[in-house]
Amino acid sequence: MRRRVFHTEGRALRAFGLCLGLLVGSAVQAASEPDPWEGFNRSVFNFNDAVDQAALKPLAEGYKRWVPELVRTGVDNFLGNIGDAWSTVNHVLQGKGVEATTMGFRVVTNTFFGLGGLLDPASEMGMERQSEDFGQTLGRWGMPSGPYLVLPLLGPSTARDGAARVVDSLAGPTALVHGTPDTVGVLTLQIVSTRAGLLGASQMLDEIALDKYQFLRDAYLARRRNQVYDGNPPEEPEAE
Repeated sequence: MRRRVFHTEGRALRAFGLCLGLLVGSAVQAASEPDPWEGFNRSVFNFNDAVDQAALKPLAEGYKRWVPELVRTGVDNFLGNIGDAWSTVNHVLQGKGVEATTMGFRVVTNTFFGLGGLLDPASEMGMERQSEDFGQTLGRWGMPSGPYLVLPLLGPSTARDGAARVVDSLAGPTALVHGTPDTVGVLTLQIVSTRAGLLGASQMLDEIALDKYQFLRDAYLARRRNQVYDGNPPEEPEAE
């Protein structure tokens, strides 16, 4: 089993390297045109939307309707605690000592005093979540975002963030059960739980957006830029 895990991680890292190569080649193009792959992206967006309407949204609605709120909160806390551990690593990689220390204490507190992460006593103690992922780490050290990219089933991303997802996946909840029959169940629970948390936002989007694709693209790019620069992004150069 250990050999299988190492083999999978090796393939994932090779895929990450390939994606980085594509990113370098597309960075110049993205500087003048943030969505040069719009035709492809819209096709994937329409596919994702169809899958969401047919399967993910009904599953999320059923999950929210039939699963007690206490259980759903525990699931969110547990998955969030795993994400917090990876956020701690990314804070370290970005050289953010204070944030890394806070997040490290948050993980320890919730793991040992929150029933393995099912509860969130750390937030009650003032240790708020400060999420970071590997895409933000790459952006922190100057890697350009590259063109906007819509990933099948995963949604909005960029060339940089799409490549970084490969690394993020090695530290996600499914990594804990990789190679076991529980992998699909954990992944499904993660997806449904995340989608349930977005039901309100998706309903608002359906009501106000004339072009959902454009709205989500612009919102995602602005949000990611804000995250990379910790809420204080530099002014973008004016187009000539």
